[in-house]
Amino acid sequence: MDTEAARSFEDAIIDDMRANGGAVTHGPLAGHPLLVMTSTGARSGEPRRALLTISRDRDDYIVAGTAGGSPTAPAWLANVQSNPAVSVETGDETFAATATAVVDGPERDRLWDQHVAALPHFAAYPEQTGRLIPMVRISRT
Repeated sequence: MDTEAARSFEDAIIDDMRANGGAVTHGPLAGHPLLVMTSTGARSGEPRRALLTISRDRDDYIVAGTAGGSPTAPAWLANVQSNPAVSVETGDETFAATATAVVDGPERDRLWDQHVAALPHFAAYPEQTGRLIPMVRISRT
């Protein structure tokens, strides 16, 4: 999928989410728990939007840096590592948050296991990507 097609796909999903209280009601991501995170580009300094599948750890949102199974980490990961202040849209609210990368160690493993338990289709990503999948904790500020 080229960049323009991917952007159009994301726009349609976000429009669906906004029209349905944060729920995706049609297409391949129907029923998936998603949020929209806006970060600051690590190199450009420009706002960068990412549509992310989430799990929860208490009050925090947890996302995995799978890049859809790509062998390289997603661009948004470098963005939040450079500037952890993000904006999050989920359900019918938008709020400021801090995104903290957890790239290795027991906490990363715990978050990964919990994420896979909630979202079993993520289990194949480590083998598919050939890399350790970083986790990111998104906490309201």
